[in-house]
Amino acid sequence: MPDKVVLTYVNGRGKMESIRWLLAVAGVEFDEIFLTSRKEYLTLAHDGSLMFQQLPLVEIDGMKLIQSKAILNYIAEKYNLHSKDPKERVMINMYSEGLMDLMGMIMMLPFSNDDRLEALYIQAKTKKRYMPVFERALSHSDHLVGGRLTLADVQLMECSLMLEERFPAVLSDFPNIKAFQERMKKIPTIEKFLLPGSRRKPMPDEAYVKTVKSIFKL
Repeated sequence: MPDKVVLTYVNGRGKMESIRWLLAVAGVEFDEIFLTSRKEYLTLAHDGSLMFQQLPLVEIDGMKLIQSKAILNYIAEKYNLHSKDPKERVMINMYSEGLMDLMGMIMMLPFSNDDRLEALYIQAKTKKRYMPVFERALSHSDHLVGGRLTLADVQLMECSLMLEERFPAVLSDFPNIKAFQERMKKIPTIEKFLLPGSRRKPMPDEAYVKTVKSIFKL
């Protein structure tokens, strides 16, 4: 029996949350190690566990993986949430990287010196740059690429829910994305992940922000 996947990060969303989503959708059980001090991080950084002294860290198949995109692609390929067709692969990757750009902005909002102004900027980019792309893509298919569930779909689901947590009406002009959300919620592994008590992390609070700043000296 293979060893269980182990995730090492702080106890919160950050860049690990997309990895939690993808593992959950694939039906993969995992354990988590939560860092609470800078000393714990520095120990990992200097003992060879972190290739570039960066988190998140995912231990899987006898490897210690870092770099979020590499981790997500490995998991997606392993659990048939990517594609073997090069044209489909590049579309999945483009959608994925665009969503990671947008989610990165949302992740940094609690750390902003002017969160009101930053929130307005994120909403504008969401409505004018990012969501129109996905609205068009979903106008002729239930999924973004290849007519089946992929990494891109999982990340769109994650991102769209993050957006609505912060800005409840932000998707009101995107009916295809709203319909997509409802379809995705019916997938058993997603339905389970969205239930209270799952491995999904809550929105960042003051304690999370304080811990991150302490560990990474932000």
